[in-house]
Amino acid sequence: MHIFLWVLASLILGACGSSTLRQGETSATPIAVAPSPLRPFPETGGFIHCVPFARAVTGIEIYGDAWTWWHQAAGRNGRGQRPEIGAVLALQRDHRLRLGHVAVVVGVKDSREILVSHANWGSDGDTRGVVHARQPVIDASPNNDWTAVRLMNTKGSFGRVYAAHGFIYQAATNQATAAMR
Repeated sequence: MHIFLWVLASLILGACGSSTLRQGETSATPIAVAPSPLRPFPETGGFIHCVPFARAVTGIEIYGDAWTWWHQAAGRNGRGQRPEIGAVLALQRDHRLRLGHVAVVVGVKDSREILVSHANWGSDGDTRGVVHARQPVIDASPNNDWTAVRLMNTKGSFGRVYAAHGFIYQAATNQATAAMR
């Protein structure tokens, strides 16, 4: 019986590693996988604000309240209106976001929707001071320039429209993306 289970497990695991090859490919053809520009976040179990979270996972060395990040990034980091993985979405401050807000782009679904991970978003005790991973954000701007965004709330629907500056890019990606902007 043990041999049967071992053979069955080997067949199942072998099938997991197999793939369909395209014409001209061999099993030795290397597959290029881009490394993630994001660092793992060290969970502390304590209250976390958006700024230290964004700084920890992106390596972007900007300090101060979230609303200051956009202007501090000028001349230090690339800034723009196109989302890319590893960039920081910088929201403007207003009467609802007195300190602004920053969120890290972890996925780009299409030209109008991205996924972000961020901390300290929400208005109740269950959402404040915690990390929210892979949360959808949609571009609500009329010109598709990410100057107005809606973030998914804890109820699973998109909330209010927030004004955004745009995206702050990691130093390592500045040269690669500067030619595309």
